Amino acid sequence: MPLLHGTYWSPVWQPVLDGIAAAGLRSVAVDFPCFGRSGGELTVSETSVPRLSVWLLRFLEALGQRGPVMVAGYDIGGGVAQHLILAKEAEVPCLAAVNGIIYDSWRIPGVARFRDPAVAAATTRDDVLAARRVFVVKALGRPGKAEIAEYLDPWTDPRVARSWLTLAGAAENRYTQEMLPGPGPIQDAEALGVGRGCPISDGRLCRPLRAGDPGNSAGSDQAAGHIPMKNDPKAVAGALAEFFVAER
Repeated sequence: MPLLHGTYWSPVWQPVLDGIAAAGLRSVAVDFPCFGRSGGELTVSETSVPRLSVWLLRFLEALGQRGPVMVAGYDIGGGVAQHLILAKEAEVPCLAAVNGIIYDSWRIPGVARFRDPAVAAATTRDDVLAARRVFVVKALGRPGKAEIAEYLDPWTDPRVARSWLTLAGAAENRYTQEMLPGPGPIQDAEALGVGRGCPISDGRLCRPLRAGDPGNSAGSDQAAGHIPMKNDPKAVAGALAEFFVAER
């Protein structure tokens, strides 16, 4: 089961890995290309939700994945998980989105401005680091210096900082607008939404991802913030484990 990150990187999933494993589920926290410890550098076109969905298919093939696959996505990773269903290139019987983008709920000014090529070109590595520091401190609540340094470390590499800017520049909600309630591929999968109290999802994620079925949503504590895996790991791991075990 791949666990997909968004504007951060794979350590956002670290606090819930043991809880998921204790339920007998095999999960892999993935770094998208050019994020975290991954190599390379991508263009804006390669960092869109559909292109990351294609990359995820290749990743699953490299792992030797055969048959149905369950997916959990956080932030923009939630959109990638949804698009994987929309593309119909893999059998995804169920997905979970943790504070994930959905429909039109990700118009974030601090990110949207980087869709302007001139703004992105004028943004330095130090600018990215400074902005990411503000978001990390806010998202983690009361992080220690070591934890802040760990989260920020990848962005000290100018290549990774530029890659983050490409992700911000490719953040268009038209990709998830395609999955508005109604007849369509998203209705072919069971879906779980986790994560109230988040400035990005604004609580709207905690409605069913599958139209007309109120049993498919769940929320974590309001104080869990934008990285509930860190701030409320027991609740998030429990919700994910219960959902995926039931659907397995």
